[in-house]
Amino acid sequence: MAKDGAGAHIKNNLVLYGALAANLGIGVAKFIAAGITGSSSMLTEGVHSVVDSGNQVLLLYGQRRARRPADPKHPFGYGRELYFWAFVVALLIFAVGAGVSIYEGYLHILDPEPLSDPVVNYVVLGVAVLLEGSSWTIAVREFNAKRGDTGWWRAIHESKDPAGFIVLFEDSAALIGLAVAGAGVWASHYFGDPRIDGVASILIGLILATVSALLAREAKGLLIGERADPVLIERVRSVVGAKPGISAVNHVRTIHTAPDAVFVAISADFDDALTMGAGETLIEELEAELKAAIPTLTSIYIRPEKHEEAILSFAPAAG
Repeated sequence: MAKDGAGAHIKNNLVLYGALAANLGIGVAKFIAAGITGSSSMLTEGVHSVVDSGNQVLLLYGQRRARRPADPKHPFGYGRELYFWAFVVALLIFAVGAGVSIYEGYLHILDPEPLSDPVVNYVVLGVAVLLEGSSWTIAVREFNAKRGDTGWWRAIHESKDPAGFIVLFEDSAALIGLAVAGAGVWASHYFGDPRIDGVASILIGLILATVSALLAREAKGLLIGERADPVLIERVRSVVGAKPGISAVNHVRTIHTAPDAVFVAISADFDDALTMGAGETLIEELEAELKAAIPTLTSIYIRPEKHEEAILSFAPAAG
């Protein structure tokens, strides 16, 4: 059983493990190339790979922490801890990745190192493109399987699992960064000006800063609390509304407590003829039907409330 669980864990996190393996190997090669050739953009790319590797480790750690069961102190579980670590990842990309890249590029412009044979840089960049491309392909395949017919940007914005889109963003930024680094190395030698390599480092830093800002915005929304998919909300509404004994569904409010866990609060108008005992039985039946129809509903709260009262309770205050 333990082996099966470990295998399932690796399979479910194939994107993270693939990205981690690629970044570790690429990072070592980039630092060696930077040491041999003195390339600022290669050093920047090495730092980029180290930051990405650390990010994957943090996301794996966040996933493990998020799987802890609910307890009296955290009755809805620890699922949203993953969102905290996703926000930390965004901060690291900005503070370390972008910050070091821009600073290193600035220093290289002020005090450029003599040019050396760029062959080592090109070889490392070629290998890096192959490894990063493989990781990116895995990330795209997994993300496409989850998004279905939804557009890319909307799927990222609506996603409640940050691990998938963070790796997708990181790998995309890495491939763009490799292209910029390659262009910087080539232009530095072609024009005989090593300062161009420093400019490439600054551009890589700006790319990372942009990615960091986008990831931070998405992670912030998840931390604050986002509603479930509108399709899921409408399904809840239809299940409750179709139940005999329910006159009207006033509102359905949801919040993700984890990527695959949703808390739902339902206000419904019960038939006046129902006794208290019948109402309690009806609520129990609704909870059972909702959990059977939508397994991601881990916590369900149903409140009997007159339709008119529900409308008044959500009406804006006068004056």
